[in-house]
Amino acid sequence: MNIETRLTLKQLRAFVAVYRLGKLAGAADELGVSLSAVSALIRQIEETLNTRLFDRSTRTLAPTRAADEAFGIAERILQDVVTLGSNFRDLSEGSRGRVHLAATPATAATLLPRTARRFSQQYGNIELVLDDCAPSQFLPHIVSERVEMGIGTPAPAGAGCDNRLILSDALQVVCAEDHPIAARAEVRWRDLADVQLITFRGGPYGVRDLVDRTLMQVGAKPEVAHEVGFLETAAWMAASGLGVAILPAALAAMHRHQGLATRPLVAPDVSRSIALVTKKGRSLSPSCKLFVDMVVEDIGNVG
Repeated sequence: MNIETRLTLKQLRAFVAVYRLGKLAGAADELGVSLSAVSALIRQIEETLNTRLFDRSTRTLAPTRAADEAFGIAERILQDVVTLGSNFRDLSEGSRGRVHLAATPATAATLLPRTARRFSQQYGNIELVLDDCAPSQFLPHIVSERVEMGIGTPAPAGAGCDNRLILSDALQVVCAEDHPIAARAEVRWRDLADVQLITFRGGPYGVRDLVDRTLMQVGAKPEVAHEVGFLETAAWMAASGLGVAILPAALAAMHRHQGLATRPLVAPDVSRSIALVTKKGRSLSPSCKLFVDMVVEDIGNVG
């Protein structure tokens, strides 16, 4: 068995204490153990190293040349252990660390401002890094471990990710106040038949996919008048009377353009899920756990 696998921190602490104090009794008091325990630890470390560390007499305990050479090394090892423990304690308590996450601009602008502000105030030594990426980049950033986690549309089965649902955001109709749709207290999906629609470009797992599948389910065939890439574009185009947009409620609430009306979409009720997405089998760092806890706490204030 190698020496490094047999040495223990208890033995090193006993050796350093005895070397500094020159007495077994003093070391025992400092370490809070019995005199016989300290004596046994010194004997064990000498046996492990096959080297005498102290010359003993009835009155004295004198370090050998080997002890002189070993003391500095042992002291550094113990200090490194203290530093390691301090570092892990700082990470777990939020004294320092890093949070690196991905989110699309719309999701980030909706869900994260309150949390980002509170988090930076409470954990000022933790670096917060946001990759505000396009929907098509969201999962690749997570799977490639460019980021530690993402907040957005849940990953589909087989994508190599785990999802923790944190919000269910109902879809709403957004249109100009003078649009015929705005005269309704609520809008059924089949009422969108033949309506000029402002839709989003994007991947197969976003809002566009939900909209297309639900319209097909109810047999409504609206006219796609415009395809856009950004929420802000859909909102101002709808306010200008260029068509009707379908947006998650929390996102729609952010864009109160003059002349813009929002109405619930029913029959059926459809929601866009928002999840914490991580690579399968990967644990979050203590800093990221602190951030996630705060996001979940703040979710009730969204919208």
